Amino acid sequence: MMQTSHPYKRTINLADARLGTQAIFVTDDWFADVNRMLQPEPPVWKEGVFDDNGKWMDGWESRRKRFEGYDHAIIRLGVPGFIRGVDIDTSYFTGNYPPSASLEACFCAEGDPTAQTHWTPILPAVDLQGNSHHFHDTSHQDQPWTHLRFNIYPDGGVARLRVYGMPYRDWSDVADDEQIDLAAALNGGRALACSDEHYGTISNLINPGRGINMGDGWETARRRTPGYDWAILSLGHPGVVEKIIVDTLHFKGNYPDSCSIQAAYVKGGTESQIETQSLYWKELLPSQKLQMHQEHEFSVELKDLGPITHLRLNIFPDGGVSRLRVLGHVYRG
Repeated sequence: MMQTSHPYKRTINLADARLGTQAIFVTDDWFADVNRMLQPEPPVWKEGVFDDNGKWMDGWESRRKRFEGYDHAIIRLGVPGFIRGVDIDTSYFTGNYPPSASLEACFCAEGDPTAQTHWTPILPAVDLQGNSHHFHDTSHQDQPWTHLRFNIYPDGGVARLRVYGMPYRDWSDVADDEQIDLAAALNGGRALACSDEHYGTISNLINPGRGINMGDGWETARRRTPGYDWAILSLGHPGVVEKIIVDTLHFKGNYPDSCSIQAAYVKGGTESQIETQSLYWKELLPSQKLQMHQEHEFSVELKDLGPITHLRLNIFPDGGVSRLRVLGHVYRG
């Protein structure tokens, strides 16, 4: 079952295991490990595959409950964040999905929740169907969360839990002269728009670590018309850029021939207009030749634009980039 489009494209999945999100407690995951539910790839069906406990399923699945109560999992987000919407995905769970589910959240300044932790409901119990996506808006919440308690009633299986939102970071603990990756997802960076993401999504550009394969990057289709491809990112905090790293790891016969970067300090307009605004942004990094399967560092090549909030990576004419790092210091203006 293919992952469907959703209304939260300008957010990130805070429940993505690649960000460090993990389940730290589960009442029961007899049939399928709870942490499978947090994997970034769309769930898959493996016909005829069984393990010692039963049919192998790509998600979290608990046993059939034979007593009162319900199952739940406590999830520590890899980065605290403001939650705008959720997708409870029951792909391939047909006779074994939970009839309903709910979601609670808490903010722990340090450590993990205890028995005394107060949990705030952010999604009341909702009905579920088998082999389906269930999108629900939670944008009424106006505070960041660090942990989730995902409840299923009374038992069953969920393929993926996706929690869409915006990362939160306390920037007061970052020194003015500290060099930091201003575009990193863990620092609040977001991928906003692109010309094409046929093979890999632009959000991969700002994920932690280096890419694990070509699929863990941004790759466009082969261009058959004049022009070039581009991706627009929003920094987690306004900043002054000191170094750019363009990583083409794993891209060998399909890396871009060259790249350039435009940037600006955006003060007005909406994110839906960001593509139009980017037409007039100044050049931060003039065109640079790229090589396959390696990191390219640029510092002396950068133009002094002062503080910026957004940038546009242009690749000529097309191809794949694994990661983009934007190193600099915060601007508190």
